[in-house]
Amino acid sequence: MPNMVDLIIKKRDGLSLSPQEMEQFVSAVTKDDIADYQTSAMLMAMFLQGLTPEETVVLTHAMTHSGAVMDLSAIPGKKADKHSTGGVADTTTLILAPLVASCGVPVFKMSGRGLGFSGGTLDKLESIPGFSTALSPEAAIALCKKSGLVVMGQTKDLTPADQKLYALRDVTGTVDSIPLIVSSIMSKKIAAGADTIVLDVKCGSGAFMKDLPSAQSLARQMVQIGRSLGRRVSAVLSSMAQPLGLLIGNALEVKEAIAVLKGETGGDLLEVSLELGSRMLLLTDAVSSVEEGKTLLRRQIETGAGLDQLERLITQQGGDAAVLKDPDRLPNAAASLEVRAAKSGYLCAMDTASIGHTSVLLGAGRVKKTDAIDPAAGIAMAVRLGDFVQEGQLLGTLYARNDGLCAQGAALFASAFTFSEEKQALPPLILDIIEEETK
Repeated sequence: MPNMVDLIIKKRDGLSLSPQEMEQFVSAVTKDDIADYQTSAMLMAMFLQGLTPEETVVLTHAMTHSGAVMDLSAIPGKKADKHSTGGVADTTTLILAPLVASCGVPVFKMSGRGLGFSGGTLDKLESIPGFSTALSPEAAIALCKKSGLVVMGQTKDLTPADQKLYALRDVTGTVDSIPLIVSSIMSKKIAAGADTIVLDVKCGSGAFMKDLPSAQSLARQMVQIGRSLGRRVSAVLSSMAQPLGLLIGNALEVKEAIAVLKGETGGDLLEVSLELGSRMLLLTDAVSSVEEGKTLLRRQIETGAGLDQLERLITQQGGDAAVLKDPDRLPNAAASLEVRAAKSGYLCAMDTASIGHTSVLLGAGRVKKTDAIDPAAGIAMAVRLGDFVQEGQLLGTLYARNDGLCAQGAALFASAFTFSEEKQALPPLILDIIEEETK
């Protein structure tokens, strides 16, 4: 086995690691056979020198198999999964997962918790009284086999190498490396066992990827890696120029998802959910085109089949399904504050990140993984890009556990809006599609 210092020097000098060397590095990380300072040095060398496509494939494969890999063969049919790179009011999973499952495509979703203003699906679902995501793999598989849909938390033995590498990347300034991001995301998705994966890569002020070329590069590499490792994958690049939905925060986003599935509201949140959901159907061969998929999903809303599937999900995982008929059974905030416009004009830009940071300040998100969240905290948006806003008109309502938190969030929230005298062209919602056939 080569000396780890030799491997660090090799990568530092811009040379490619062989498959055996990359696998040895990941194995050493997994088994704690390498000191953190050496792992950090290797990560910095990878960050500065980059990884070849071949190195990225091997790294992803090694990370995938550093721990348990889910075997979903007991669930009939082609299993679908979806991953978002994170955004504000990005509630698509709660809408598209029931819709897709109601079409007969099993959706096995292993989700994470929110960090920063990127909300976690687990936190949203756990704002439903009684809902549990703490399932063993065996229990999750049994539930999905029975109902066609399950949402569980990530198990500790899933991609342990990634857990260790990410913890060090976070504190060594090596997070912003596309090959390392790709291997982190795709190793978890592949280890989760689904046959097909649809990626929602967010781009804009409220996203990790701020510009389109970076988002396109990330999406292409993830699609290519997935295909190299035997999965059918496609990616949708969607805008985070403004919050995707109107409600931001865990219980609030559940309320909006219920309203969408009831056909009571639509907008950008519904459109992105349909785009992603239709591609989940397409990759599993349930439909022959994206348009056919969208038509089918809209019909599942109209007939109530999607809402019925959400009810089955909530019930099977111990939640109070009565929230579907009475959303006020969800947690409600003790304090609220309306924020109004200080001037008139056309709303031409939003600093979506500042809106997201406001929600964190109110208690809806975490700064550290160990932070507790307030499921009732959040924001109800009252305006969208392109609207003409009068001075004094409502921009949004802040919700928190006390008046002090609302007051703290008001200035940051108000600063997120930019107005112009003339109406500006709206940015497109879907920025690009990276198909599974990408070369």
